[in-house]
This record gives sequence, structure tokens and C-alpha cells, in this order.
Amino acid sequence: MSVPAVNTISGNVVIGQSGGPTAVINQSLVGVVETLRGQPGIGKILGAVHAVRGIINEQYIELQDVPQDRLDRVAATPSAALGSSRDKPDAEYCKKIFASFEKQNVRYFFYIGGNDSSDTCRIVNDLGKSSGYELRCFHVPKTIDNDLQHNDHTPGFGSAARYVACAFIGDNLDNRSLPGIKLNVIMGRHAGFLTAASVMARQNPEDGPHLIYVPEVAFDETKFLADVDRVYKKHGRCLIAVSEGIADKNHTPITAKLAEAQGHPVEKDMHGNVSLSGSGALGDFLSVHIKNNLGKKLRVRADTFGYAQRCFAGCVSPSDSEEARMVGRKAAELALAGETDGSVAIQRISDDPYKVQYKRIELADVAGKTRLLEPRYFVGDNNIDDSFRKYLAPLVGPLPTVELLRHTR
Repeated sequence: MSVPAVNTISGNVVIGQSGGPTAVINQSLVGVVETLRGQPGIGKILGAVHAVRGIINEQYIELQDVPQDRLDRVAATPSAALGSSRDKPDAEYCKKIFASFEKQNVRYFFYIGGNDSSDTCRIVNDLGKSSGYELRCFHVPKTIDNDLQHNDHTPGFGSAARYVACAFIGDNLDNRSLPGIKLNVIMGRHAGFLTAASVMARQNPEDGPHLIYVPEVAFDETKFLADVDRVYKKHGRCLIAVSEGIADKNHTPITAKLAEAQGHPVEKDMHGNVSLSGSGALGDFLSVHIKNNLGKKLRVRADTFGYAQRCFAGCVSPSDSEEARMVGRKAAELALAGETDGSVAIQRISDDPYKVQYKRIELADVAGKTRLLEPRYFVGDNNIDDSFRKYLAPLVGPLPTVELLRHTR
């Protein structure tokens, strides 16, 4: 690892991991630690236990003396080694964070997470500036949703997409052996990148998923039934990828609509949002919807991938692992070079050979903003263009290949 230019201020460091864990989030943590320790002016490197909650409760783990071989094992371990939090700090919450930093003489803050995490960095950074307190705040990107602005892709997404692709390869074979209608509900409240990754499972002309529904495209329940009926009559089976966040043209979540139609209460999370993949409700509602309208005797099954997508140890993408380490290193290098704040973005500069660069962007350019799947990848309202495979290929890495014996149903 190259030694960055040093323009430090003396003080301690805090690193936190926020939101949903991923298969590679610890790579970013270790990237920050190994780049900072031993540098002039850098004191204690404190890992915040359960993110911002740990900061305001002053619960820290010292990381500066952890041996490199142990750090490497931590880096290769899925999930958040420090623990995470779903707290969404507002201005008052961030004042408590800042007060803890002052008490601990924290001069460097690295927060690994998604949109909300970048916004926390922004607010804390503004507090430091308005108080005349020298503080360097950096957002380190992470989200399986792949929905951060100015990023070609985000750490965590490649491994989660690999999981989705591998799961659909297996499910397609299962569905072919015992034909029926199978739905898989995939994470993504607003962005359909992860659901669209199911397209990577298609290796043969009749392979599923035969239908793919993402939240960026309005979902019509009547059209859905016609789609399923058409595919089932053609192939004798139907494999479907559905994003948890599908909604109608009025942006009403389909989970809520079908729950009401079928006489079930609508579950909501702690933030008042309709519960999506965590409840398994959407898959159940769609299954009942199919049976009620296409035939009670149809073999219909649904699975909700849920949390399994985030930290599945057997599906870590090589490029995802490497890039997650690098965004942590780059954030630390920026801080050591004298930058006062920012987020690190991964930007693709070449497809063949695949190559990326890491660029500092303003916190305000990513904080609280959502990137959506580009319309050029949509095929009607129920499919994803094969060009998305080219985008995904280097992110997920080599996938299992299958060979089939041809037979008729």
C-alpha cells in the first residue's frame, strides 16, 4: 500500500458502520484503520459500537493496535464487525455526536453507510465548521441497493447481486424440474438494481426469471396476471423476480393494496413505512392473487430473500471485496492529505478491461439523494435488457454454469 501525503491535525479518530450490513463492509473499516495508524498526529482509532448510538453513549473499541493478520480476517468476515444502527440522526442528535467528539478530542470521523450516513456526516461537519472546531468528516459508501448518486456502483452491491444471480440459477433449475409458478421477492424499496441482477441467471433461451418487476416501473395487478398466464401457457412454468418496492402508477405500494384487498392489516416499520421484504407479505399476497384469478389448483410458491442477500458468506464478489477496501483507504488518504470532508465515489472508466477510479465528491451531492435504475435497462414493464449483464458482469464475478438435458413437459 502506498504511503499517502500527510497533512494531519492531532487528535483521535472515530469510525462507524451504519444501516444494513453487507458481505464486504468490514473491508472498508479495515481500509481506514490500516491507512491511518502510525501516521503523524493520529492518536486513538476508535470503533463506535453500534454506530451513532455508540458515539453518544461513548462506547468505543480501540483499533489502532489490532494486529494486521487479525484485521485481515475481520475484513474477510461479512456483517458489521462494530455493530450497526438504524438510528437516523437529526440536528439535535448530531449535536450529541459532536459533543462526544469534543470530549474525546476526535478530529477525524469516518462513517460507512448509505444516504442517511452521508447526511449524518454532513450535519456533523457543519456543526464543526460553525463552532470553529477542526474536524475532518468522510462518508465511506456502502449499500446493497446501489442507489448512491455519482457512483457507478457501491460496495456491498456486487456481492448481494451475486447472491441474487446464484439463487435464481438454482431456482430456475428447481422450477424446471418441478414446473410451477415461483416468485422471489428481492430487496429494493425505490431502486431496482438488485432485482434486475436476477437477469444474470439466464444461461439458456428458456431460463428464468421470465418476468422481472422493479420499483421504477409502475406495476399493474391485472397486467401482471396476464403476464404470468402468458408465460405459464408458453413454458408450462413461470419464474418471477419482484422488487419489494413495486408500486402502482399512483405510487401506492402493492403490498398495501393487496393487503387491503385480501383483508389483512398493513404492517409498518419504526419509521412508518409499509413493511416490505422483512414481512414476507408481498410474496404471499401475490401468490394468493395468482391463485384467486388464474386457478386454485396452480402450484404457486413464493420466497422472500430478505436479509440473506446482505451477508451471505458464500457469494462474496472478488471485485466488491477489493473495492470496499479501497474506498476505506481512499477516504483515509483524503483526510491525511488535508481534505476536510467529502464522500468517496466509485466511477467506472473502462469496461474492457474493467477499471474504476475513486473520486472525492461533496457530501451534499450524495446526502439524502437516491439514484434509480436507468430507463434504458427497462424492457416494457416486466423485463430487463441484456445490456444490464455487461454492466453487472465485473461486479458479480464468474457465476456457476449449468448444462441441461432437453426434455418436453
